[in-house]
Amino acid sequence: MKTDGYAWPQGAELDDHSRRKHKILREYFHQYLTVRCQLPQQSKFRLAIVDGFSGGGRYQCGSAGSPIIFIEELDRALEAINLRRALQGLGAIEIECLLVFNDALPSVTAMLASYCAPLVAAIKQKSSKLHLDVCYFSEPFEAAYPAIRDLIAKGRYRNVLYNLDQYGHAEVDITTLQDILRATPSTEVFYTFAIQTLLTYLSGRDPGLLLRQLGHLGIRPTDLGALEGVMTKTEWLGAAERLVFETLRTCAPYVSPFSIRNPSGWRYWMIHFANNYRARQVYNDVLHDNGQLDHFGRSGLNMLAYDPEREGRLYLFEAEDRAIARTNLLSDIPKLVSESGDAMRVNEFYEAAYSATPSHKDDIHAAMLESEDLEVVTRNGGLRRKGNTISIGDTLRLKAQRSFFPMLGRSGPPLLVGGAETPQANPVK
Repeated sequence: MKTDGYAWPQGAELDDHSRRKHKILREYFHQYLTVRCQLPQQSKFRLAIVDGFSGGGRYQCGSAGSPIIFIEELDRALEAINLRRALQGLGAIEIECLLVFNDALPSVTAMLASYCAPLVAAIKQKSSKLHLDVCYFSEPFEAAYPAIRDLIAKGRYRNVLYNLDQYGHAEVDITTLQDILRATPSTEVFYTFAIQTLLTYLSGRDPGLLLRQLGHLGIRPTDLGALEGVMTKTEWLGAAERLVFETLRTCAPYVSPFSIRNPSGWRYWMIHFANNYRARQVYNDVLHDNGQLDHFGRSGLNMLAYDPEREGRLYLFEAEDRAIARTNLLSDIPKLVSESGDAMRVNEFYEAAYSATPSHKDDIHAAMLESEDLEVVTRNGGLRRKGNTISIGDTLRLKAQRSFFPMLGRSGPPLLVGGAETPQANPVK
């Protein structure tokens, strides 16, 4: 929830791109909790949430800002999780959550606290399974970050989710993002920024990269003023997405460089960073359920392996796009397997594939089973027939008799495999 540019505390208006972003954040966070609380033996889950630009809590229309969304979904998700566990004959689970809310203006922080206090009190009275500890800061995020980092480390929180929803300015340095994501293997970040900010940053720091990525559009580093005229073109989206990805992929193994849909031009990016392919997998699925972000390029496993001057299309995370994606996946998946030999574990496939794909999990599983060149083998040597039964312990194996396709020599750069430490993944159901 952003502060600069909003009329706090008189009342902030909720614009369309923020409404879309909040819907994705709410749904992803609900799925995040569901996935992280699914082990039968589990009785407790601990996490820390940092909202670095928290704002005043509610908009003029009454809609919840991101801090309220986090509190509401903690309550709703835990209730749903424990109901499902009870039906399965499992014991209830508890959640311990540290909520850290920061805004640069003390008056805005006070406004947020006035909205949060009754919600937290009601949860404390209603539930003995949800334990919330709320801390407030009132500083620019970069100034507050060292204390926030120390607070999380002192509490020994390994599961950490940052929401860094800045108002289009360079208020979070890339080196800070790198430090955040290297703190623990189970850290994730939502990072919102205006593309103009990144262009301005790169024009001074890396003009060569800026020229390479924008040269085919006839844009030079000295021509940033001309960008307003091309931000509505799909070719611009492809160039900007490559630029975002190349600049930010050093921060984490899994970076989702997709823009918030905006008919007047692609100016805002909602980037999701993760150290674990499972997080990227869930995020991709949420995007397909919403159709709220845009991607220009390929829809298979290697989304940036295309010539922006001659090919590439707008991918809107909708049904038509998924149909095209399944066609690409039928050839992309066996090609990736062939680069490892003739077989690879499903979890190893996920670790490689999710570094550069916008595809839905169900489409990937369907392509595994429909491919003429692949078979999915269980631990016991049987063959999978249904996508929803594929497990990370299964093996993708090339068939002895295969259709002809170029196993090696796949176009574009190699798929990126995360080099950071990766936590043990939850089984895919």
